[in-house]
Amino acid sequence: MSETSSAQRIYWVGGSKGGVGKSMMTMATLDYLIERGDRVALIETDTSNHDVWNAYHEQVPSGLFDLDRADGWIDFVNTCSTQRDRTVVVNTAARNNIAVRQHAETLNRSLDELGARLLTLWVINRQRDGLELLEEFIDAVPKADVHVVRNGHFGDERMFELYNQSKIKAAIEKRGGRSLTLPDLADRVADDLYSQRIAINAAAKSLPIGNRAELGRWRSQVGRVLAEVMA
Repeated sequence: MSETSSAQRIYWVGGSKGGVGKSMMTMATLDYLIERGDRVALIETDTSNHDVWNAYHEQVPSGLFDLDRADGWIDFVNTCSTQRDRTVVVNTAARNNIAVRQHAETLNRSLDELGARLLTLWVINRQRDGLELLEEFIDAVPKADVHVVRNGHFGDERMFELYNQSKIKAAIEKRGGRSLTLPDLADRVADDLYSQRIAINAAAKSLPIGNRAELGRWRSQVGRVLAEVMA
């Protein structure tokens, strides 16, 4: 099935560990989809640090669910059902691989009835554990289409040697997945987004001119990256 299918798309922004850039990737995904005119809904599962929900809950339909609990998975699936006319973007918490192993079958069993595709954007830094966690995720959620996102904050794609030379990269690309690189955003602008709890499209209008110029550069590069998997 191609990316142009009319099936509902659920973008799962994962990585399992903290500090790899999942929240920034989720905000970039939301921003790209909103700017191109998609109807979007947000599911925030980081109940401790819900930065993405803070920035976007007034702009798009949003739910805040704890996926450490079975009820959270039920609410997640039910929300996807009630929002079938929207693209759903899921921001995941750092601890979610344990919960995925325990409860992901709830989602697996629901995808066909929902008529939905689960597309995973798995964010990595340059360490090995993110790749091991990705293998666990694929085992737990076999129906997911997986793309790997190297976070450029940790260096350009050549510096991701563990991933670039890994068997998991070859396996992902054999399955039709892509290896992407999220462009780095200047720290001071990223800090603006988080400290002000502001959506990217709002920040593009309200930040000081230099900050807006840097944000515009980054958004343009992000758009070219995401167009590869969201055509």
